Amino acid sequence: MKFVSNLNKNDYISFFNAQKDAHFLQSYEWGLTQKEGRGLIPSYVGLIDDDNNVVAVALLLKRKTPLNMCYFYAPRGFVIDYTNEKYFEEFTNGLKKYLKEENAIYLKVDPGIKYQDIDAMANPIKNGQNNYEIFNNFINLGYKHTGFYKLYEGNQPRYTVRINLHNDIDTINKNISKTFMKTVKRSYTYDLEIKMGDEVNTFYDLIQNNAHKDNFSAYNLEYYQAFFNNFKKYNHVKIFNAICYPDKIIKKVSEELKNLKNKLANNEINKKKVIDTNNQIKRLEKDLEIFKPYQNKYPDGKVVCSLICSYTNHAAWTLYIGNDSLGMHTFAVNRVYYEALLDAFKNHMDFYDLFGTVGDPKTTYKNLAGLHEFKRKFGGEYIEFIGEFDLINKPIWYKLLPKLLKIYRKLKASKISSKNHN
Repeated sequence: MKFVSNLNKNDYISFFNAQKDAHFLQSYEWGLTQKEGRGLIPSYVGLIDDDNNVVAVALLLKRKTPLNMCYFYAPRGFVIDYTNEKYFEEFTNGLKKYLKEENAIYLKVDPGIKYQDIDAMANPIKNGQNNYEIFNNFINLGYKHTGFYKLYEGNQPRYTVRINLHNDIDTINKNISKTFMKTVKRSYTYDLEIKMGDEVNTFYDLIQNNAHKDNFSAYNLEYYQAFFNNFKKYNHVKIFNAICYPDKIIKKVSEELKNLKNKLANNEINKKKVIDTNNQIKRLEKDLEIFKPYQNKYPDGKVVCSLICSYTNHAAWTLYIGNDSLGMHTFAVNRVYYEALLDAFKNHMDFYDLFGTVGDPKTTYKNLAGLHEFKRKFGGEYIEFIGEFDLINKPIWYKLLPKLLKIYRKLKASKISSKNHN
């Protein structure tokens, strides 16, 4: 067998596309995106057997450090049959040699492998399936496990919710919570139109709104453009835009209000339904209040929510979402997630992954608890991944690096602050 440190592009893509369990974070285009959008250096490595067949690949993202050193990260890597201990050992040996050649401090990998079956509270299911043997193989081959974190302490979430799309659509819908489906149905009352987007500027404006409201930092526009352009080349990205038409909604709501008020005034409403009718009137009046500021401003419609999904040939992941206050009011967020699910099902994907949640459903971090509750409602499998492993080449520098990076970031921040004040 031979370890290849610079695998041919076509060989990499061909092998990757054939693997049903390959994660999009190991795709060729993800490497290009990280290079253009974040300045990381992608390396595409592989293992070739004695018959000259590719049997394993990995995208390694390189970040340089002072003193001509570096470290690597293989997001959700590797693309390999971990049950084949011979392949795994040979590939690891090749990686160890490669790290020495690159003067690398270490390589981090967080495989997309389920660790064990868990229940709704993230507790192990007795007599459930597990991959403890694969975990032990990592340790035996010299990898260091960095811990079973529960929240978002690592490079990628260690938990996710994944919907099996091999079920029929009735089963999929039945597994989704009734409250979620109710909001999806409510979205139809606003006549939302779901269209595929072909640019990221609209999405970017919306996610900037979310970043400001929820106090997080989004990537810059160039990053999202790099992501979209690279994945579009391989038909591995879709943007689901939810569009509302304020003028049409105002007209429709006004007519409904007039009709209901006339019926009440003329005693045409059954006494048992008067309370419900008054509640309906209040809801319609709230709609008018919310949509009035947008009247006569968006004759071609307004995008109120935009969801970006990434794909391999076999699976779909929800990735980035942006929305405004109208997107929340019209339940557009739930609607685009549901429409993306239906699209993945129609295109015969194996699964639809909601890309990350927490391993502590009762966490005191309300935003994370809310995110988990939202994703739980899809009725998919709650999955615990095996976690992060570090393959260490320079033990001393490995221990020093976190401290040095902390000092470096403080100096960099201080320099930027000083520059801004001059």
